[in-house]
Amino acid sequence: MELNVSHWGNGTYRLLTAVERAKPTQLESSFVVPLLREAGVLMFRNFETDLEQMSAFVERNSVRVTLDPARAFHAKNVQKVDAGFDAIGLHCENAVAPAPPEYVWFYCERAARSGSQTTVCDGARVWDKLSQETRSLFSAHRIKYARTFAPAAWKRWVAVEHPKVKNESEVTEAHLIELVSRFEGQKVQPLGDGRVYTEFCVPAIHKTATGHWAFANSLLGPSYNYEAPRIMTDDDRPIPESVWADVRAVTESLTEDIDWRDGDIALIDNTRVMHGRRRIEDPERLLFAALSTAR
Repeated sequence: MELNVSHWGNGTYRLLTAVERAKPTQLESSFVVPLLREAGVLMFRNFETDLEQMSAFVERNSVRVTLDPARAFHAKNVQKVDAGFDAIGLHCENAVAPAPPEYVWFYCERAARSGSQTTVCDGARVWDKLSQETRSLFSAHRIKYARTFAPAAWKRWVAVEHPKVKNESEVTEAHLIELVSRFEGQKVQPLGDGRVYTEFCVPAIHKTATGHWAFANSLLGPSYNYEAPRIMTDDDRPIPESVWADVRAVTESLTEDIDWRDGDIALIDNTRVMHGRRRIEDPERLLFAALSTAR
């Protein structure tokens, strides 16, 4: 396969363009995975793509596919992106829950004719640019996300994640408690009416596969399908407004747009790069997603 690999954006992201039409599954994992670790985001363009090819490409480069219980399936490993029409803040996928995926995949079946771009922001570059006050706070403290889940929401998650549960109708509060006990920083309390109160503590910064620190989290992220969490430090103190302002200013300065073309695939390192979305201006845009883990 003849392939052009070039930089795009102002950081390390790469664009892989097939010179002659080829299937993305012809690319070897031994090539894709190391390049992703170096780049943070890979864009695949001019390949022969459809939902089945996207699904096969995900499976070829993943050990485990993670499902989002709030999304509908359109292929074996692929779910439709459906989160309304408003802009969506930067976030790492499922970073407010245990065991977030390492990879986020997007496949654009039909690109928007105007606006509606997916946004990406490299947490490694963010960490280098944040103020000393912000870096000191997030070096010393984890973030705590606290919120309440309705029965349908937490039962869908347990049905997907619990190895002994086959469908949602079998799920009990005991299954939930057993599952979350496996994860550090997770607390769950049944409220007696089917709802559960949860607290989840997680670092705002992580080491990337290349050994660099990255500010990669969901502090600015959405809660389209769930109740918005209350966000604080792990000792229950509010995050200072000066820190919020610093985070917003730095991430905004480093956010870049993916201007989709029909058939594009994007692969994002979810441990390092946050993503979001500009407001949807073309409701006919069709974007699909997959979540997976490499190890």
